Amino acid sequence: MAVPFAYDLLRFAGAAYLLWLAWQAVRPGGRSPFQVRELPKDSPRKLFLMGLFTNLLNPKAAVLYMSLLPQFIDPAGNVLTQALTLGFMQIAISFVVNAMIAIAAGGIALFLMRHPFWLALQRWFMGTVLAGLAVSMAIEARR
Repeated sequence: MAVPFAYDLLRFAGAAYLLWLAWQAVRPGGRSPFQVRELPKDSPRKLFLMGLFTNLLNPKAAVLYMSLLPQFIDPAGNVLTQALTLGFMQIAISFVVNAMIAIAAGGIALFLMRHPFWLALQRWFMGTVLAGLAVSMAIEARR
């Protein structure tokens, strides 16, 4: 009996949060997540430690390494070397992909900063999508 109630509670809380995010995007004076703004300066050491602990405490990485990578390891060969090679390959690929995402996000932010019409359009599009997802989540029937 408690599970359907908990599901509904979580569903409506999620819908309310999405509506709040939509309002933050479209309200007068609202800001886009792509909008360039000043952030407090952190030391390189602090930034490195934040990234390190975020990655070390991320359970998705452990799930990947424990469930996916062993399928590609030949037990007849040197298991440690194969595991380290596959792990470093995944790290290298992730680094390149994340760097491309960061560079693209910077380019998008600069474009939107120079073109206020597209910034406003992006805010309204994002707000509309978030509101649509919230309504869809709120009226979704229990499975």
